[in-house]
Amino acid sequence: MALAITAVFSILIIVIDQIIKYFIYNSLSPNGVKEVIPGLFSLVYSENRGAAFGVFQNATIIFSVITVVLVAVFLYLLISKKFTGKLFTASVILIIGGGIGNLIDRIFRGFVIDYLSVSFFPPICNFADYCITVGAALLIISILFLSENRKKLAEDKNSEDDSLVETVNSETDGDTDE
Repeated sequence: MALAITAVFSILIIVIDQIIKYFIYNSLSPNGVKEVIPGLFSLVYSENRGAAFGVFQNATIIFSVITVVLVAVFLYLLISKKFTGKLFTASVILIIGGGIGNLIDRIFRGFVIDYLSVSFFPPICNFADYCITVGAALLIISILFLSENRKKLAEDKNSEDDSLVETVNSETDGDTDE
């Protein structure tokens, strides 16, 4: 069920991302600017040939491969149920949807269309970048603090510690000081 939900919502994110980029490309390219909230928020057409927020320029092939590998890893984790929970699923949806949204741009355009510019955060980004970023933050929270697997790991560690103490006690019970 989590896989079907992930697929549906990831596709929704991809469609939203591509629709926004279509309108930005057709109304603002090349190098157009539309100030939405003066001094705070603008739509700025930009062609990003790197990763999120413009880092690592001209590495399109590397980022395409990384995206495909990460999508495969997340799908494996969902299918194998290595991690579970709604927050984990939501984080995977955001990361996969955003990653594939940008991958489509890389494959068909050779660059990612960025357009969101806020005055307090210099890089120009897009909807997919923010999905990936929020998804990654939720993934960290899910794995570190909320994962049922984390609880299982803690329980397993405690039972191993208890077994070790019992083993040490049983080995020392037979020893006598003379």
